[in-house]
Amino acid sequence: MNRPIRHMRTLGPDTEKTLAEIDIFHEDDLRALGAFSAFQRLKFRFGRHASILALCAIEAAPTGRD
Repeated sequence: MNRPIRHMRTLGPDTEKTLAEIDIFHEDDLRALGAFSAFQRLKFRFGRHASILALCAIEAAPTGRD
């Protein structure tokens, strides 16, 4: 299922924009990289503006959990 990020349950258009800046455009990109690695990239790119809540949302998104 190669859904756009904005169509995943816990991620919306703002998260889609920030993930696009670290080369994550679709669900398959996120699954291939993994939630923790994606969060590490966000922390490197955005520093303190990437919160632990982003990690929770990125982790829950591929499984459809809240």
